[in-house]
Amino acid sequence: MTTVVQTMSAEETYGLGFDMGRTAEPGGIYALNGDLGTGKTVFTKGFAAGLGVREPVTSPTFTILQVYESGRLPLFHFDIYRIAEAGEMDEIGYEEYFFGNGVTLVEWAGLFPELIPPEAVTVTIRKDMKKGADFREITIEGVRP
Repeated sequence: MTTVVQTMSAEETYGLGFDMGRTAEPGGIYALNGDLGTGKTVFTKGFAAGLGVREPVTSPTFTILQVYESGRLPLFHFDIYRIAEAGEMDEIGYEEYFFGNGVTLVEWAGLFPELIPPEAVTVTIRKDMKKGADFREITIEGVRP
């Protein structure tokens, strides 16, 4: 199933993430794709809020992984932008997170598609400056928002 949602503000992108986080289930994997500045982290902050995460959510660009355990499910937030090869994820033990009892979000998932299981939900965020600086087209494959 593929759904395309258009948002006109960061708040709407956050809200879409919130709605998806609210319905996320244990073992869910979400592959986030989009260029720099498209709103992957805004979406993730909303998703975390939907799970009930209370601590501040930041992109783990330099740490690769942030774990949030204050919500109704643990949230494992990966940012693999700085990973040079897929084997580095083995060193982190990513499979424990992907196939554990929490929810996993992977920013820049398209860099290493071989790591992403076929049952993952793919969220692709695109800007279109012709439609405004805050316009986003968000394509969700694998589940309804």
